[in-house]
Amino acid sequence: MRTRGAFLMANVIAGLVLGFVVANIGFGDYAQLNRMFTFQDLRMFFAFAGAVAIIVVVFAVVGVRRTRGRIHAGVIPGAVLFGTGWAISGGCPAIPIVQVATGYLPALVTIAGVAVGMWLCRWANAKYFHLDRGSCGL
Repeated sequence: MRTRGAFLMANVIAGLVLGFVVANIGFGDYAQLNRMFTFQDLRMFFAFAGAVAIIVVVFAVVGVRRTRGRIHAGVIPGAVLFGTGWAISGGCPAIPIVQVATGYLPALVTIAGVAVGMWLCRWANAKYFHLDRGSCGL
């Protein structure tokens, strides 16, 4: 799988499988996510733990090596904003795409919010903060 086309095809297949699984286990359902964030149902937490365990094994088998990085000034506020947005909107940036694909059209507002938030982040960083962009590519 060294060619660009094979890599792209592998990503498309993985994305389709992930989207199918995410939609069918309830990650695209705002009510399910709300129950997770309010600790009423730990099923989602266990799903996350399982996903992390699987990716650790896959990375080990494939031989993915991560270079030691540094935490820059934008990591903590970015993590807080990401988590807050996820709790309010019922999804990380990928979940609204799954929600729209399953017919939940209010997720379009979340997608618009993600786009506006990214633009505001770039603007504020360029004008006021001048934070190291690290690997996120602000």
